[in-house]
Amino acid sequence: MKVLYATSEARPFAASGGLADVAGSLPKAIRGKGVACRVVMPLYGDISEEWRSKMTYLCNFQVDVAWRKQYCGLFEYNYNGVIFYFIDNEYYFKRPGLYGYYDDAERFAFFSRAVLQMLWHVDFMPDIIHCNDWQTAMVPVYQDLFYRYCDKFSNIKTVFTIHNIQYQGKYGFELMQEVLGVPDYAKPLMQYDDCLNMMKAAIEVSNQVTTVSPTYAQELLDPWYSHGMDRELIHHQGKMRGILNGIDYETNNPETDPDIAAHFSVKDLSGKRKNKKALMEEVGLPYSDEPLVGIVTRMVDHKGLDLVQYAFENLVNNGFKFVVLGSGDYGYENFFQAMKEKYPDRVSTTLGFIPALAKKIYAGADMFLMPSKSEPCGLAQMIALRYGTVPIVRETGGLKDSIQDCSLGSGNGFTFSGYDGEQMKNALYRAKEVYYKKDEWESLVKYGMSCDLSWKNSAAQYIEMYEDVLRF
Repeated sequence: MKVLYATSEARPFAASGGLADVAGSLPKAIRGKGVACRVVMPLYGDISEEWRSKMTYLCNFQVDVAWRKQYCGLFEYNYNGVIFYFIDNEYYFKRPGLYGYYDDAERFAFFSRAVLQMLWHVDFMPDIIHCNDWQTAMVPVYQDLFYRYCDKFSNIKTVFTIHNIQYQGKYGFELMQEVLGVPDYAKPLMQYDDCLNMMKAAIEVSNQVTTVSPTYAQELLDPWYSHGMDRELIHHQGKMRGILNGIDYETNNPETDPDIAAHFSVKDLSGKRKNKKALMEEVGLPYSDEPLVGIVTRMVDHKGLDLVQYAFENLVNNGFKFVVLGSGDYGYENFFQAMKEKYPDRVSTTLGFIPALAKKIYAGADMFLMPSKSEPCGLAQMIALRYGTVPIVRETGGLKDSIQDCSLGSGNGFTFSGYDGEQMKNALYRAKEVYYKKDEWESLVKYGMSCDLSWKNSAAQYIEMYEDVLRF
């Protein structure tokens, strides 16, 4: 079996969010189970010269973008045993950042068409092309419209994964022929709620639609979560499947991590306290045995930060300390800065995203708070478990699938179901009660660290899904 994994970002080359973590880890895990899996992504201007200098130029060819013919260069690099192809066009991709340009529709239409066109020029013909989010949604559409009837492409199946349903590739119909090059007869395929919607079209034509957790797959059938896509997904729920993401256990390893103050393991937790002391010293908090709650997040509405605002001062005044890292909406940034100034001995706030500090928070905090309104999968709660930090999460999406409440018996964290500040507070206070029962807390930490949320299990489920797709 051969799989081509098409993505708009992948670590370590270019990243803006969780998709890059998945694209940087899942193909390696799939390949580790004996499946030939390669990755294709744009050659962004932000990709460093360190990586560019290691790439091999393969060839160049022309790509149709509606009535235009555009240059496409193709580069290759073997990273950790996985071959990455890089699609090069300086007009589209030699810009700072990955997304947010007025011509994103054209940029990723070019990329999607190039993914298919490059198959004429490489020695790799996939059985499955696995596409991700709206930026690659036109791959299965172009395959269905223009390539399926070529012998070379006739047996290729397509899988489309929804990582973030909020962004669907919605545009006006004037782009359909002029930019996307889609003929008039395909308008019903592209149309959804009176606009052109690339994600909808991909859902229509793909052989399988997946999401990044089983619970999120069910939630997307609910209008509250689906950003309007629920009708389409309900119609196609027979080909929909949720597979929980994993994390890379090599890069997230408290026994070897170079960013943390002391190494530790499930067999020897002595380094955990050293990390707490080092973290609190670094962020300017006086050390104490009170529970230290870590928050590493984008500061946006769907992360549940309005619940944190509601309960924050009550928690700070009743025995909790907080270390916060993130950036986003001004209102939330301002709130956490104000709390730092008001409670300098109990609250640390660092604005921005500093990967090394994030690792220190995962390793040094006692608890990790994720009260998300919605969370397709979430990786932070898995990383926290790996580093012996007990997650406190709302039961949504992948948070529900990866964290079970220990109050109900065997569990690896504390959860609450309603989107409610009082329920969140109650979960924290339940955690605090167990925290002071040291033997019970240590058992909980060890159990969490023993949970296997690596890509090994997820990769096996993806391979099973690929096999099912090829059978039909």
